[in-house]
Amino acid sequence: MADVNPISALLIIIITILVPPVGVFLIAGCGADLFINICLTLLGYLTSPPRKDKSSFAHGDACARYFPGHIHAFYLEYIYFDRRDRSRLGNMTNEHAPGIYSDNVQRGGTTTYGTT
Repeated sequence: MADVNPISALLIIIITILVPPVGVFLIAGCGADLFINICLTLLGYLTSPPRKDKSSFAHGDACARYFPGHIHAFYLEYIYFDRRDRSRLGNMTNEHAPGIYSDNVQRGGTTTYGTT
């Protein structure tokens, strides 16, 4: 990694572990990626099997609730931080990552002015 602030990356990852749509909102903004992540998170929450013992997390059902939302959120964050590191090193790619609709994530948070 170049001169990336690891505290901001760690903070986004911790937020994503707790609430995946908030982590997606922080890197992608309000758009299609956020909507997809909210739907995946709700899908994981609504389709998780109910726990028999409501007082403990013995069977790991709580971990499986947000699983689709977590996968999507961590994929977006991986692409975002990878593109950010590449742009800081000067070898940015023009290829679009599949399944990502946010230009901010595709560019790694860098802004381009004018023509490239």
